Amino acid sequence: MRMEELTPHIEELKRVIGESADEEQLAEELNTYLNVYHVSLEAAKKGIMRKYGKDEPLFVSAASITKKIKEMTGEEKNVDLVARVVFVEEKQVTARGTPRTIFSGTLGDETGTAPFTVWDIGRFELVKGETYRFKNAYTKLWNDKLQINFGERSIVEVSDIPIKLPERMISYSSDLKISELREGIGNVTVTGKIFSVEPKEIESKGEKKTVFTGYIADDTGKVQFTSWNDHGLKDDETICAKNAYVRSFRGVPQLNFGDQCEISRVDDLLSNVQSGISKRSISDVLRAGGGIDVMVTGAIVDVRAGSGLIRRCPECNRSILADECTSHGKVNAVHDLRMKIVIDDGTGALSAIVNKECTERITSISLETAMAIAKERGDQDAVLRAMDEKVLVMNVTASGNVLSDEYGPMMIVRDIAVAVPDIRKEAEDLMTKVEGSL
Repeated sequence: MRMEELTPHIEELKRVIGESADEEQLAEELNTYLNVYHVSLEAAKKGIMRKYGKDEPLFVSAASITKKIKEMTGEEKNVDLVARVVFVEEKQVTARGTPRTIFSGTLGDETGTAPFTVWDIGRFELVKGETYRFKNAYTKLWNDKLQINFGERSIVEVSDIPIKLPERMISYSSDLKISELREGIGNVTVTGKIFSVEPKEIESKGEKKTVFTGYIADDTGKVQFTSWNDHGLKDDETICAKNAYVRSFRGVPQLNFGDQCEISRVDDLLSNVQSGISKRSISDVLRAGGGIDVMVTGAIVDVRAGSGLIRRCPECNRSILADECTSHGKVNAVHDLRMKIVIDDGTGALSAIVNKECTERITSISLETAMAIAKERGDQDAVLRAMDEKVLVMNVTASGNVLSDEYGPMMIVRDIAVAVPDIRKEAEDLMTKVEGSL
């Protein structure tokens, strides 16, 4: 976003935060969130407010307005709607480091459908197929897709208003590749090779149920699946799943085989599909919101605060300050090494957390060396500066799982290495572009 577009949001933040930060500082931080880390505007503002100790939501008008789903922009702070529950499920998530239970699913009215989340499930219960009047909801955009949220202020009432859902909701007539799966997609057909499957006992609506979970892959990537019925799935077989649907956990799309799903075995056209890593552009990863076993190549453009020499609780392994763990109190902290970096491949930028072994490999700074640097200079941040000097603008290839939270996608790096450029290929690609422009 351009600076003139950010001005009203900066003024809004200034009114809430007060004298803790000036407008120039807020402008710089908001620009970093939006144009470097590529998070949504709402997530950016929430992150800045939290930094300055303001956890309350931004301004919400006293009076709400009623809208249809198609009329919503993703910036509503206080909106009412009448909608039918197309799908709902109970999920376990981690928010701000704390596990909690939420409701998520899909709402629909005459104009369309949208995914929703209920953050306080103890106050009301939603039933699939029922119609409700929802009051005091708020919305946001994630990957340009509308999300409807119900918080502590929200009110839900059963409604007798008839709703005729559109004949075509989020539906695709053709097969989708795994890399094309997105949150909220329904009636999708996916062909892939099963790489693992196992039964899992869960509790659904107070009853124990056996579901089957595992991973399925094609030539574009790999995704976790859940089959709610026993289709006799086996490792290494290739299947075609029709009428599947997609939900996400922490931004990672997950494929679901529900009651309407049809499973058929097909000729093994995917015998060469590997269960390992799929190479993706960062823009593709950001559009999907996450992914499993993803590989990206780009330049390290930032080494963020929190990198370098850190201390961990020996009980829970969380990073701590001053040998004090919020869960276990005073502990004998264990030293560790990590990096928090931003990788940019020209199509987008992705935050990543790099563990000790990978950090040592690309910085050539061991844990012992880092401790010696900190002791010699009397400054633990000296390790961060030493890392910054070694890796900034370094081209790397990183792989791991990309998860999303309110701050945006984050890669948990499992492996990282210096990227060696293919000079011949780059020259050929450049020559092709030049010839094409003549």
